[in-house]
Amino acid sequence: MTPDWDVVGYVISSDHRTLVLGRLAEGPATPTQIATDVDLAATHVSRALNSLRERDLVELLVPEERRKGRVYGITSEGAEAWEVIQAKDLTE
Repeated sequence: MTPDWDVVGYVISSDHRTLVLGRLAEGPATPTQIATDVDLAATHVSRALNSLRERDLVELLVPEERRKGRVYGITSEGAEAWEVIQAKDLTE
């Protein structure tokens, strides 16, 4: 498998995206759980989740209409990108 360097570069160009994707690589979580686990403000987590979703790296695991208890998970594309980031030691 050849890494998609465009995707990897996109993730690692933001510490927030890197932290959020790394947290979701460990398992599904709500934005509040992610914020607590990686010590980021909820607004940063929310922005990172939205941008990662646009690139199909994370997905919403509950219905879109749900406003509370929104659980996010990593997609296979996100997991592949995270593996490359880990393997090449591209995190700060």
